[in-house]
Amino acid sequence: MKHIDICLTIYLMEGMNDMPQMTTSQRENALALLSADAEKILRLIEVQTDNLMTPQCPLYEEVLDTQMFGLSREIDFAVRLDLITEEEGRELLGDLECKLSALHEKKEHVVQKTIPFKK
Repeated sequence: MKHIDICLTIYLMEGMNDMPQMTTSQRENALALLSADAEKILRLIEVQTDNLMTPQCPLYEEVLDTQMFGLSREIDFAVRLDLITEEEGRELLGDLECKLSALHEKKEHVVQKTIPFKK
């Protein structure tokens, strides 16, 4: 390795040590922002099922899949930046999936009660 390359490597490594470490408040802020995004997704799906469509509608599924994918990418980015742990990310997605599942079951139950069943 040339002397210039070694000096550059040392300079870059020293610069890395000067980078600020993530604080607890930054981690809490990242988790709060991701949680807020998850809550927005839940509200969006709730409004859709209340006013526009049923869970069997292809558009409903498309919106849900797109929103969940976007949130999972946000979470992955936050994990890669070490703002949150992988476990926190899994918990956030899992919690949202449970809430969406409960909402889906609730709406299905309402639809079954309101639509007469023909024999």
